[in-house]
Amino acid sequence: MKNLLLLLLLTLLSSTRLAAQASPPPAGRVVVTYLDSKLLRGNPGGETPRRRVSVYLPAGYDAAPGQRYPVLYYLHGFTWNDSLIFNKDGMKALLDQAIAEKQIRPLIVVVPNEQTRFGGSWYANSATNGPWADFTARELVAFIDGQFRTLSRPSSRGLAGHSMGGGGTLRLALQYPGIWAAAYALSPALVGPHPSYLPGPGLPQALRATGPAGLQGNHAAFSTVSVSRAFSPNPKAVPFGANLPGSLGADSLTRRDAALAQWVAATPTYQLPTHTAALRQLRALAFDWGAQDEVRHIPPTCRTFSQWLSAFSIRHAAEEYEGTHGSRIMGHDGRMFQHVLPFFDKHLDFN
Repeated sequence: MKNLLLLLLLTLLSSTRLAAQASPPPAGRVVVTYLDSKLLRGNPGGETPRRRVSVYLPAGYDAAPGQRYPVLYYLHGFTWNDSLIFNKDGMKALLDQAIAEKQIRPLIVVVPNEQTRFGGSWYANSATNGPWADFTARELVAFIDGQFRTLSRPSSRGLAGHSMGGGGTLRLALQYPGIWAAAYALSPALVGPHPSYLPGPGLPQALRATGPAGLQGNHAAFSTVSVSRAFSPNPKAVPFGANLPGSLGADSLTRRDAALAQWVAATPTYQLPTHTAALRQLRALAFDWGAQDEVRHIPPTCRTFSQWLSAFSIRHAAEEYEGTHGSRIMGHDGRMFQHVLPFFDKHLDFN
């Protein structure tokens, strides 16, 4: 009889444990709001100043109106947007699970929509596109602090992003000291110069195009125009409002080094020597990339940037792992869950 009771008790405990493991974690919610940007109003590139912003609020946000939270600003990649981060990449479920498993304490996560007519803002101030860096670092932060219960101080703000957003993370960390406590860039694009994109295989079609329709079906050409609008802008240049890094002759293509020099000057590697103080005031800086990244410039430029940081005695973590541009980023086993969120749990103030 005792053995039977013991067996029943063990069965009950096991069933309870399995049920607990199978139950979903407490659910946060995603609020979609809009920022009518004063900074982006009237930009000559025709970008809408009304910007969508998706905001993750952790479970318990509504039940505890006196509690305030740190904020992680997450910057999406080229041709992506805030909606896709949550609805395709699964950011909400990832955050719910990470909080439930104590990878990170409850926080607010903000993803602005910086997709533009040509794929992305590159989080850069541009005479053509508008002041997207100022928008992100100043106007967006002020808007979020005014709309949500944030811990509105630099020690409770983090900045992260992937690809275009990773490069944007590094540039904004360099250019806007005193906004964030820590920054983490995933597979950051355009960290330094590299032959694969200076000027890149998309230049001939970009030069032949008479408008956006002429770029269709050629990602490289689309990217060339987007980067030009961000880093070598010229609102008077037809048809794209930018100085493209080349020109077409009757039977030849000529490089325009002046435009390429502007691209290089915008990279974190070349901005570093004059912006070291900005990175030294961060509590922590980290970036990583896949060894098999099909965006060929990313691994070598990340390695070089890490070497430059070391040369300037700037503490940072840089890691190359087995993976491609998009693999091992989201999901339970991805870099975001296993590395990025614990990084911010360690380096941000939560009260």
